[in-house]
Amino acid sequence: MITADQLKDVQERTEALHRYLNIEKMQVEYEEEELRTQAPDFWDDVARAQEQMKKVKGLEKWLKGYHEVRWLADELQLAFEFYHDDMVTEEEVDADYKKVTEALEKLELKNMLRQKEDPMDCVLKINSGAGGTESQDWAAMLMRMYMRWADAHGHKVTVSNLQEGDEAGIKSVTMEIEGGEYAYGYLKSESGVHRLVRVSPFNAQGKRMTSFASVFVSPLVDDTIEVFVDPSKVSWDTFRSSGAGGQNVNKVETGVRLRYQYVDPDTGEEEEILIENTESRKQLENRNNAMRLLKSQLYDRAMKKRLEAQAKIEAGKKKIEWGSQIRSYVFDDRRVKDHRTNYQTTDVDGVMDGKIDGFIKAYLMEFPIVDEDNN
Repeated sequence: MITADQLKDVQERTEALHRYLNIEKMQVEYEEEELRTQAPDFWDDVARAQEQMKKVKGLEKWLKGYHEVRWLADELQLAFEFYHDDMVTEEEVDADYKKVTEALEKLELKNMLRQKEDPMDCVLKINSGAGGTESQDWAAMLMRMYMRWADAHGHKVTVSNLQEGDEAGIKSVTMEIEGGEYAYGYLKSESGVHRLVRVSPFNAQGKRMTSFASVFVSPLVDDTIEVFVDPSKVSWDTFRSSGAGGQNVNKVETGVRLRYQYVDPDTGEEEEILIENTESRKQLENRNNAMRLLKSQLYDRAMKKRLEAQAKIEAGKKKIEWGSQIRSYVFDDRRVKDHRTNYQTTDVDGVMDGKIDGFIKAYLMEFPIVDEDNN
């Protein structure tokens, strides 16, 4: 049976959300934006209309989420009072408490995602570190972990490029995670080096080995985001996509390799951005998708410059080696620990099955970044 203090905590957290979200102002904004969709010429510009509808639906989801929490909190208050009058059971009160706390945590976590980029889909790339087959197998395990997480949260995963390992696992993979909600906002916490410690199945002596793999996450831009690409700095190569043999091997060069000579606007340093895409059997589609991935990288770089606090922990500036890892997965000790937040769990199997929300929430609470437009 919950205590009076637990009931008070629920009420206080609900009121805090009311203040943080500025519900009255949000309600007025929603009504104004929804009114614009009723204009006779609203659908004359389809792209603009779709963007407006997206904005309206976004506000509507925030309001529905808050009102659900408010209603559940009021129901808990009534149940708590009715219990003392012997009108409801202890189990019913506890069930109401569980419902409202779950709804609260969900909305509180979403409230931490107020950056413009957070609602976007994302590109997630995994590279195996030094260590050959062991590291390549670890990279494949991480790939599966993120695919399971995405599936559980209603996202669609598309593998746009995959380089298989020499004996097992993968050398690298690029995945586009779309649909669902806040793919980038949640997965941005995963950028960095991930360290595995286990008794290797690839070691004849059964020795305990340490492997590393890096994860890079960037927002996936769409047609509504304008990103400048200098055509004079773009070059293309084509190649045959790898297959499983027989009829699956491409006999034409459908794979594309995009090279972009990027110049840092602040330092003047030059760097070649290389993107390979083998997602489609049609070269034109692969070219278009490679260009979209390039724009996502350029957008991500510009965004990171604005978010200097986040850039300090940007994994791209770290080597895939000792001392740079953000998280350690120690299989023998049944422990997974995030070194940035100290959050840890003994549910290693659950984590590898994609249950990483605890790590994501701990990161967002430890490194909150407030949207300047919502201070």
